[in-house]
Amino acid sequence: MTTTAVPPTSTQLCGVFADVNAAVAAAREAFLAFSDCSLAQRRTFINAVREAASQQERLEYMATAAVEETGMGNAHHKVLKNLYAATRTPGVEDLVMEARQGDDGLTTLEYSPYGVIGAITPTTNPTETIICNTVGMLAAGNTVVFSPHPRARHLSAWLVDVLNRAMVEAGAPDNLITVITEPTPDTTKALINHPDITMLVATGGPQIVNMVLSSGKKAIGAGSGNPPAVVDETADVAKAASDIVQGASFDNNLPCTAEKEVIVVAEVLPQLMTAMTANGAQVVSDPEELAKLRSLLLDTSGTRPNTAWVGQDAQKILRTAGIEPHQDTRLVTMVTDPSDPFVQVEMLMPVVPVVPVTDYLTAIDLAVELEHGNRHTAIMHSKDVSRLDLMARRIQTTIFVKNGPSFAGIGINGEGFATFTIAGPTGEGLTSARSFARRRGASWTPIKFCVLGKTLRDVPPTPLVRHRTGEYVTS
Repeated sequence: MTTTAVPPTSTQLCGVFADVNAAVAAAREAFLAFSDCSLAQRRTFINAVREAASQQERLEYMATAAVEETGMGNAHHKVLKNLYAATRTPGVEDLVMEARQGDDGLTTLEYSPYGVIGAITPTTNPTETIICNTVGMLAAGNTVVFSPHPRARHLSAWLVDVLNRAMVEAGAPDNLITVITEPTPDTTKALINHPDITMLVATGGPQIVNMVLSSGKKAIGAGSGNPPAVVDETADVAKAASDIVQGASFDNNLPCTAEKEVIVVAEVLPQLMTAMTANGAQVVSDPEELAKLRSLLLDTSGTRPNTAWVGQDAQKILRTAGIEPHQDTRLVTMVTDPSDPFVQVEMLMPVVPVVPVTDYLTAIDLAVELEHGNRHTAIMHSKDVSRLDLMARRIQTTIFVKNGPSFAGIGINGEGFATFTIAGPTGEGLTSARSFARRRGASWTPIKFCVLGKTLRDVPPTPLVRHRTGEYVTS
């Protein structure tokens, strides 16, 4: 796959605006028209989005253009991520209405849109998040203004144009989704504070999540994680190793769901390292080589990742550090201790440390510590169901994968649905259409109600108590 991400111009594209106010105004006008559309029409528009985003030529373009523009990730894996975002994100079927009926009438619990949503999208999953949010937010009846990461602005504008055109062809109003062409900290602040933005959704690091949480508006925050993977002595070690390498190397470890560190019961450490090596992991054990890796991949403080290496290829990392990679290397690993910055920090690169411990209880306790309360993702490999349940209860993450690769938790090669907005900080968890709607109660009461021979309107507003006979009497 080869391509060139060409910067689009706002005058040529549908839903693309240079000015925040113009983008919001267009989305607001679209919302008023969209409010008159039925659920069946919403479904039609969303199906148009799914079809437009899942065409093979576009999948390949989005993947390669994302790698070019952001400088991160693996194009082959991005094709898969975009496909699942388009086809496995829940639509209007997620909005299940409830009804409660009794002597006093009928109440339906429905889903009502917020209005115009301001959605801030990350550089790690730029197109995936736009596709996923478009499906879920529009299914709930909202319109959306996207503020993409500056390093993904060209591709984001292209995608918004493609999706808008597909929906218009299906009969939708113009500008159901809009995007800001030149996102900056100032435009993001203007979007957050705009009076016509009624809900905010931020997918990114703590800084942007905290910004939307302090806005005073309804906000959903999908923040960072540091997912631990635990392997105990009962596990199918060969499968665990394969799953870990697959999950941790997927899109060069850019997904926040990906395994960031492995905690293994020491009894099976040799088996695990051998099996990981057989699946494409390269073990670095020489102290000098480890020092070179740390010097390259950590910032000047030695405690945080060097962002220049986020999402880079494992073999490229090794070569730059002066270490000859194996032909099939897709993950770098080393045996270390919990204090290692590689263990403590979300690196977002295919460098995943392994920490041996004495027993499964220690492993679970350490996993809880290393997850840092993000409530994001955790993985455990074990044949003991009680241990799996114990870790799930202890760590309380939004996603908990049992005996599988991390990406199974977002529906990739696993059951469930796709989402790229995993809201640990604000508690919504795995977001879907219903996450972007309010629950509205619509009550239907009888026209007349007999109270001791009178209609209800004839009775003064005093409390009514139902007698054991079934009659209503005043208290």
